[in-house]
Amino acid sequence: MTRKRRNGGKNRKGRGHVRFVRCSNCSKAVPKDKAVKRFVVRNMVESAAQRDMKEASVYEVYVIPKLYIKMNYCISCAIHSHVVRGRPNVCRKIRTPPPRFRRGDPRPNTGKPQRGVKKSARKPPPQPEPEEKRFRN
Repeated sequence: MTRKRRNGGKNRKGRGHVRFVRCSNCSKAVPKDKAVKRFVVRNMVESAAQRDMKEASVYEVYVIPKLYIKMNYCISCAIHSHVVRGRPNVCRKIRTPPPRFRRGDPRPNTGKPQRGVKKSARKPPPQPEPEEKRFRN
């Protein structure tokens, strides 16, 4: 019988059974090796309220603590919330992880338009004209 994935969608290589974890979104019981795992680091206070807190705070320098959460998703929730995407048959065989970008590093230009930016802001700024064309006597 043909099979879709080399690992059968699981990472349990010599074990017959693994314990279950609960999906963070729908609480479905998923085997731990099959669950899509993401480690989320974000600020405890959203960015809109951070400025208000800094203005109201007595302390000049106060670092707002971060929230560290290990998220486990079942496959259906991970696909639905775009944590992972379904890949075509030939792309499923590619096992190298996608490139990771740190906050300060420049990202490569993939040719995709910038999402969330108005179309007028996507265009590059106009180049200045050469000197001889700008000033005519």
